[in-house]
Amino acid sequence: MTVFAPPAFLDKICARSEAPARLAALPRPWVFTNGVFDILHRGHVNYLAQARAQGGSLVVALNSDASARRLGKGPDRPLNAEAERAVMMAALGAVDLVTWFDEDTPQALIGELRPDLIVKGGDYDMDKLPETALVRSWGGDALAIPFVDGYSTTALVARIRHIRDRP
Repeated sequence: MTVFAPPAFLDKICARSEAPARLAALPRPWVFTNGVFDILHRGHVNYLAQARAQGGSLVVALNSDASARRLGKGPDRPLNAEAERAVMMAALGAVDLVTWFDEDTPQALIGELRPDLIVKGGDYDMDKLPETALVRSWGGDALAIPFVDGYSTTALVARIRHIRDRP
């Protein structure tokens, strides 16, 4: 029987406490983004590739399951547990490091990691986010990347439920 080693991409996943040291070993500039990333779709992968193109390394901070539930996306969200979402994220070539945060926002984690750039989706006004002021306080910057129209996890879940509920 052939024994297979675990995929190398699993090494991209780390506990929050390990993230600063792990990030320090990666090429700069460091780009940071965050989100639930519950069901990966085309919009996500385009966004992550564009974020990664802005620097030397991309760190993705996932909302923990508890943090994701507090976002009000529905009582059954996230559909995929944080460990499963981390594996999917780590498998992407654009992603260099994956960790979690349990707070409502990633502001404290951003302060711990001190990335050179934070990136969010196009629906954010970057100048109004406290995370932007924080990263700019050490000379970093913030960027909103436009959405790919027609792609959202919430819309995808609604479409699946509609198909499932049809007679």
